[in-house]
Amino acid sequence: MVDILSLKESVLVYLDRSGGLQKLTEDCRPFNGSHQIEAVYRFCVTVNPSDVIEVDPVLGERVLCDPLGATALFQSVCFLAIKTLSLVEKIHTQSQVNVILKLTHLPPFPEYTLDLCGFPRGRGPMRPVSMEGLVIAMTRVTKYTQGARFLCVNDECPCSTGFHHIRVHAPGATESATVRNNFSCTICSSPLTEDVKFRVLGDKQLVELIHLKALDALSAHQQSPLRYQSVTLFLRDELCNSMRIGRLYRVLGIPAHVQQGSGITWSVEANGVQPWEPEHPREVVGGGSGFWKLSKATAGFRWRFSAIAAHRFALDVAPPGLHNTLKLSLLLSLVQNGVDARETIHNLDLLAVTTDTLVLDRLMTYGLSLAGRGVRHQASGEMFASLARDEHGAGTANIHAGSALLATGGICMLGDLGCYKKDRLDAIQSVLESCTVSVFVPGKKYGEDADQQLNFPVHCSFWALTDSTEASRRSGRADGAVLGTAEMGPVPVQLADAFGLVIQCRDVGGEQALLAQTIHTLQQAVQPGKPLYPSYWEFSTQDYKELVAHARRLKAELSPGAEKMIHGYYMASRRVRTQSQVVKMSVASVKLLISLAEAHCKLCLRTQVLEEDAVIAVLLCENSVTLKHGASALVIPPDAVFPCDLGSVDGYQRRDETLDELHQNILRFIYSYAPGADSYITEE
Repeated sequence: MVDILSLKESVLVYLDRSGGLQKLTEDCRPFNGSHQIEAVYRFCVTVNPSDVIEVDPVLGERVLCDPLGATALFQSVCFLAIKTLSLVEKIHTQSQVNVILKLTHLPPFPEYTLDLCGFPRGRGPMRPVSMEGLVIAMTRVTKYTQGARFLCVNDECPCSTGFHHIRVHAPGATESATVRNNFSCTICSSPLTEDVKFRVLGDKQLVELIHLKALDALSAHQQSPLRYQSVTLFLRDELCNSMRIGRLYRVLGIPAHVQQGSGITWSVEANGVQPWEPEHPREVVGGGSGFWKLSKATAGFRWRFSAIAAHRFALDVAPPGLHNTLKLSLLLSLVQNGVDARETIHNLDLLAVTTDTLVLDRLMTYGLSLAGRGVRHQASGEMFASLARDEHGAGTANIHAGSALLATGGICMLGDLGCYKKDRLDAIQSVLESCTVSVFVPGKKYGEDADQQLNFPVHCSFWALTDSTEASRRSGRADGAVLGTAEMGPVPVQLADAFGLVIQCRDVGGEQALLAQTIHTLQQAVQPGKPLYPSYWEFSTQDYKELVAHARRLKAELSPGAEKMIHGYYMASRRVRTQSQVVKMSVASVKLLISLAEAHCKLCLRTQVLEEDAVIAVLLCENSVTLKHGASALVIPPDAVFPCDLGSVDGYQRRDETLDELHQNILRFIYSYAPGADSYITEE
């Protein structure tokens, strides 16, 4: 008894020092303004375990190892404070005070960490744990019973009135543990009946969390032989809707074993939720990194760094010189995708048109392995979201994430669009245009009065490819069709427009390119692991991972020169294409231009978008629009970003000179066709 009194005194000291008593006073004010009497009154108390240990180590140990016992101590002290200070006159018994301890953190020790890779076994202590994981499914918000009042049926018993029998939800408890019809009076053992008008309801939501490494089974990474199991979280009241599908979180919670029928289920009652980001690879701009050396060596050349990075990209898949524009586009998409703190979407959706889908599929798969999070959509899987009935007794719909939602902040690779039916292509187009997935929940099926339409934001970049040869043969188009319509095949122009950036991977060199790819494949088979293309600049897959990870974290800002070029090109293209081709250049084109320029800037390890970045963006965008809608007054080569072979230093010099000429052509195009361009573009 003395120990309990000592602990309660320590609780009072802690609440006084931490401001908990002041907060308790403020939380009681709303209850006094209401005339309704409730069975329980809920109070959240913030607890810092480190501060509690300084006040009383025994109390700190109770908080960390016996959260239910610690809650009872805080409940008793809060009730005494409420009655002593007359904060809420409607509270008559201690059972009416429902205290929730909100832990600020846990000690960084294995005993308080739940690794989702190593699922717990056996019945351990009910101590709080910390875990990190990815949300793969969640239910809608439903109701649960926070507390209920019960009265004795024996009129002569003092418990037939008042608030002597109060049932309050405990972590891990089912609804039947709080409300059922077989409770008995502790004084006279007579049956208890619930006073339904005093029942207090709260919100709850179920979330499934899984380890991030489990996504390796859906990506291009080497798959692990381990098996992963998801953990079910219960979010209650203010924690509802604090988590989103496809996002990473660190969760503090209390594990619970719940008896359901003949089996036992294991779940976690969430106590606190915070967004979480895993540790990034080491910096690429320090030490002896190959890209750090390349950045220093190419400092005086405007386009040399990105050209070499693209030229040496994925040499295990294709020889250097083939598909350089696609390789650069993949790198740009990798460094640009993600979501910032303001929920601004930065992505580059890419569609490749080719006659060799096998090589391009391998190139995209290699690029997918460099992404912080990459998901390759399987034809048998769900692309966006699916519904299932909740298995934990809530009776509501459980929304499971598809490939696109699992790839949040990363890349979702769709593969060959020729394998998709029309309804799937329409769904892809809708998501690309709105960046939102809509899920229809039939109310009658899932225990609701009305149907509901739920929307989930899609924050990932999509990669896809299409076979132009097979598509042209099926559509019966002639080779002499208008440029921009002959090679798109089964992909409608509206879908191609939704992708934004379309790259045509032409067979430059014809039989020579085919021979180079054949020799490359044979040498890979005969001499695996041997460098086939020795060069002064050698970059490993790990180097590219570090480059992408570092570039993604850079924050790029538009310089006045780049902003004027992007604005001028958009205005000029809008006027020319609207008049000659009735093609509407939407605001999405401006977003694409800015996104491309920012991505090229970050790929070159800079933080200010310069005019040379805008030139690359304009060339890629113009090639893409030309492929879809035909050429305009700005006449550029079909492969304008890589107009010549880069097999030697002279090739890089010729490329720089060609890009300088194209730069001048873009300025002249803007000056000629953009309204008012003479006020911000100096004629050179």
